[in-house]
Amino acid sequence: MRSDVDHIRSVIAMTAADVLWVLDLLKSRGIEAWIGGGWGVDALVGSQTRDHLDLDVFFDRDQESDVVDLFAGKGFEETVDWRPGRFVLTDGIREVDLHPVEVFSDRSAVQRTHDGRRFDYPASALITGTIEGRTVPCIDAALQWAFHQGYVPTAKDRHDIALLEQLLGR
Repeated sequence: MRSDVDHIRSVIAMTAADVLWVLDLLKSRGIEAWIGGGWGVDALVGSQTRDHLDLDVFFDRDQESDVVDLFAGKGFEETVDWRPGRFVLTDGIREVDLHPVEVFSDRSAVQRTHDGRRFDYPASALITGTIEGRTVPCIDAALQWAFHQGYVPTAKDRHDIALLEQLLGR
């Protein structure tokens, strides 16, 4: 018998084509965004290394209403609200984990979470990677590795950490 989690995992998936679609959708509205999480790691590696249930997207918090309206127009609904640092939208097949950040004039950014934590994004950490041969904006390996610290990692986290450590020469 399949569990509810197994059912969800068989329905929700985020493919490379979906990632590029999301980035193109945001860009069509002039919304600058960077990817992180599993797809962010794969962008740094330059190829897909595992299946993904979602896409982590970081964007300027001043454009949050535009982001929500844009995805609502494509049939996405909010399923998680941990603002100011995170909210999740899904259309039942694809899931986008959105992270509003305050972007400063020097291109650095800061993310504040619902529980009062703060994550700093130096401008130098906002770089590019590759998905399906296309250059995409993403967060660098050092910052993504730092985000994976301080909690008990899942199997997918351990996979991503190992790749990040290879990229960092550790």
